[in-house]
Amino acid sequence: MKNSTHRLVGAVATAAVAALALSACGAGRTDDAATGGSDDAAGASILVGTTDKVTAIDPAGSYDNGSFNVETQVFPFLMSFEPGGADLAPDAAESCEYTSDTVYTCVLREGLTFANGNPLTASTVKFSFDRQVAIADANGPSSLLTNLESVEAVDDTTVAFTLKGANDQTFPQILASPAGPIVDEKTFPADALLDDDAIVAAEAFAGPYTISSYKKNELVVFTKNADYAGVQGAAKNDSVTLKYYADSNNLKLDIASGEIDVATRSLTPTDIESLGTTDGVNVISGPGGEIRYVVFNLNTQPGETPEQKFAVRQAFAYSIDRQEIATQVYKDTYTPLYSYVPSGLPGAATPFEDIYGTKPDVDAATKVLADAGVATPVALNLQYNPDHYGTSSDAEYNALKRQLEATGLFAVQLESTEWVTYAKERTADAYPAYQLGWFPDFSDADNYLTPFFDVDNFLGNHFENADISALLASERTDADPETRAATIEKIQTELAEKYLPTVPLLQGSQVAVAADGVDGVQDTLNASFQFRYSVLSKS
Repeated sequence: MKNSTHRLVGAVATAAVAALALSACGAGRTDDAATGGSDDAAGASILVGTTDKVTAIDPAGSYDNGSFNVETQVFPFLMSFEPGGADLAPDAAESCEYTSDTVYTCVLREGLTFANGNPLTASTVKFSFDRQVAIADANGPSSLLTNLESVEAVDDTTVAFTLKGANDQTFPQILASPAGPIVDEKTFPADALLDDDAIVAAEAFAGPYTISSYKKNELVVFTKNADYAGVQGAAKNDSVTLKYYADSNNLKLDIASGEIDVATRSLTPTDIESLGTTDGVNVISGPGGEIRYVVFNLNTQPGETPEQKFAVRQAFAYSIDRQEIATQVYKDTYTPLYSYVPSGLPGAATPFEDIYGTKPDVDAATKVLADAGVATPVALNLQYNPDHYGTSSDAEYNALKRQLEATGLFAVQLESTEWVTYAKERTADAYPAYQLGWFPDFSDADNYLTPFFDVDNFLGNHFENADISALLASERTDADPETRAATIEKIQTELAEKYLPTVPLLQGSQVAVAADGVDGVQDTLNASFQFRYSVLSKS
């Protein structure tokens, strides 16, 4: 039983990865300088630029791409993804497998320590997961652990996870997700978050890198950890400096002029198009699991009753043109998203195309509002973020405002807030409707469903539904790929027809720009969706 279940977990993950990989495409020039081939400069330092901001590097206090980008370089995981691909493999663990239908057991490598000398044992692992659940921070990833019943340190190197539901097809991948970093129990408090500077000062790291210098959202210096012996292998460079940019235009200028070696999230579509014909740099694209969507706060959005609030969300869904935004704002570097699960994953459906259409339907929108007794125009406060999802967010949400107001049914008030504040306020009922994007923790359809729509979900938008939670539990524990995919499709249809807690907009791909002579970028733009610095080198 345990072996067949374990193999199926791998099969489900592999199928998902393969499906997404089929949608990958190149942009601009791609050659050996960008995609690998030379190890002559192994050990050289790399300078990476990004506009992605850090919320916190304490894994219990962040669930965003910018924070996880740092965490994945410096913290150990029981499971991780093999270099250059998206195959799941033991990392700090020597082995992991189901030892019964509801118990997943990992055996750690011998002699593991953090950079400060503190031991990394089964007790450390138990502490890390118990801490995630205990803190349950509104901006943290604890919602990924809803199926976790308890954690036991069996001995110094053996840890057993008891799950609430049997045959969980996602749990091995969750161990490699933002819920999975193992933290030093001698450094981190059990019931409170730890400040970034305190983490750095304590050298509480055991991943491929440590952090030797840290100035939040300005500059981070990652230094190769010679003691790391996990699945990532030894880093191909001695250090990586991560430079943060407030303006993507400056990021573009620096990669074009050779001031930095690699530019990642986020450049504008116009910048990417321009850099594709710029001498000395290469635009590289990989499988895309990113989605962009609008969240409704079910308590504070317009409408006097639940029926009226739902009618407002329906009218919103009837009134938008995704293709227009994808083409006019993003130059088709994004594509329309008509589902909760992006195209390419098993179980993906198109309920928004089927129910609400691809073009604005003013008659249908008018009818649902009138039937619910909603006065028009509906005053809608719509919030977006100008720095975390790229500078095109301004154009995206202005386009959305124009589309909604063109129906005559909405009067939209647009407001924007920078990410560090935005991340806190969105879960404090500050925004009736607001922008979010999602970068998957792992390439499985469940990662686009459970974190958003199960109880105590990451959105914190007051959506809970027993029927949806039951369907989610069913798909997570279904060992039959066909019936599992059918349940995933049903969840999406039910959400679109009856609830609409969020409205999906766009699906994108991963893009990075690298200077000539930089190797390894293509290897890290894979369906693990984690940008790993350890594979980078340059000549």
